[in-house]
Amino acid sequence: MSSFDNLMAFQRETEALSQVAGRLGWDQETVMPRGASEQRAEEMAAIDGVLHARRTDPKVADWLETADAPDDAAAAQIREIRRSFERYTKVPPDLSAEIARVTSRAQGIWAAARAEEDVPAFLPTLNTVVDLKRQEGEALANGSAIYDAMLDDYEPGATAAMLEQMFGALRPRLVDLRDRIFDAAPGPELTGEFAEDDQLALSTRLAEVFGYDFRRGRIDKAVHPFSSGSGDDVRITTRTNPVDPFNCFYSTIHEVGHAAYEQGIDPVYALTPLGRGASMGVHESQSRIYENQLGRSRAFTGWLYGQMTDCFGDLSIESPEAFYAASNRVHRGYIRTEADEVQYNLHVLLRFDLEHSLMTGDLRVDDLEAAWNDRFKADFGFAVDKPSNGVLQDVHWSVGLFGYFPTYTLGNVYAGCLHRALRQAVPDLDTQMAQGDLGAATGWLRETVQQHGALLLPRDIITRATGSAPSEAPLLKYLEDKFQMLYGL
Repeated sequence: MSSFDNLMAFQRETEALSQVAGRLGWDQETVMPRGASEQRAEEMAAIDGVLHARRTDPKVADWLETADAPDDAAAAQIREIRRSFERYTKVPPDLSAEIARVTSRAQGIWAAARAEEDVPAFLPTLNTVVDLKRQEGEALANGSAIYDAMLDDYEPGATAAMLEQMFGALRPRLVDLRDRIFDAAPGPELTGEFAEDDQLALSTRLAEVFGYDFRRGRIDKAVHPFSSGSGDDVRITTRTNPVDPFNCFYSTIHEVGHAAYEQGIDPVYALTPLGRGASMGVHESQSRIYENQLGRSRAFTGWLYGQMTDCFGDLSIESPEAFYAASNRVHRGYIRTEADEVQYNLHVLLRFDLEHSLMTGDLRVDDLEAAWNDRFKADFGFAVDKPSNGVLQDVHWSVGLFGYFPTYTLGNVYAGCLHRALRQAVPDLDTQMAQGDLGAATGWLRETVQQHGALLLPRDIITRATGSAPSEAPLLKYLEDKFQMLYGL
């Protein structure tokens, strides 16, 4: 066997073990007994140790040194394996295992503190997580900016400076649009009670409409919806609220966007570094365009209105047009995952600035809650009422995902670019969506983005799919055009 063949055979086993680790995470979020958290922490640390040893095995360096790439895909495989090898050899294995152990345990501590509205109960653990992640960042950065090294885990090529420039262009126009909307008459609101079984049945129908393959996936319930896995085992979760079925439906559509990306990757890349999404930003572009530009469009919500009346009977909203307005209602709220399109990115920008300050040492963990509350009041115009609606609402920091949050807004930016190109490629898109037919839209996304996996770097994928470099301009135009019309601005 050639060096390249040996490298890929070894990597295939590493990828398979990584999928096993991911399944442990899925189990922990869905069906694991509450009393198993300590044991699960040890299990996660053990498998992380095995994975770290494989990712830093000297044989990988030898094969990388002598491997020849027979084609562009092989060159991309070598690029991704080298990137992973260089990253993991910088991080001491003891530190990697300790991060896995602490963050697995921290997840349960965060959940308990959130349930009890008890920030002090979580802060010592968060202090430990932040300290460990700083150590990891210093090892990865090797003298460069720690936060840029963390970003690279989720969005290769992104830097804090680049994001600050992009986010700085978004923020004032989003705040202005939000303020003008709140000065206008409020939009209609869907009210009533909606049985959980019916919500889940319709969410399953929505997953099918958006192309989710249930032969290779399943839907379960979780506190925080997520997608897990790749290839032939891609699972999603959703949640229900008896008075807010939109929460269930759009959580499902959002996670289907992630899952469809993984299911849509060319099978030839399965269990290789190319057999997953190119970045979290590109991943988020799929979930957000599914959820918003498609799922909340006038055409699709007209179809969904008929599905809801079939499922739940008469609604408090009496027309498809009013239903469209209700599904896009701009409202005050604390929770990022429940935010409307206009305000969602303001939640992300808040978190980006705070975690950037935590990693640079400009913000102490003990001061985080006060900093959050001050920033929230400044950005949203009202005060946080309780920690579960504030600093304790997200799981990300407890599990060490620093550098992850900005990819949510990057995903929205990418989705804006893709939506503009999709409209040009499928001129009768609205006619199709009004009939509940998403085939052309999801097919175009599969062809231009999803099938390639990590073959290209993130910005290159968006550039090739849309014909121009990523920019916040299409997203801003989409939001301003849509909501100015909805609210008569």
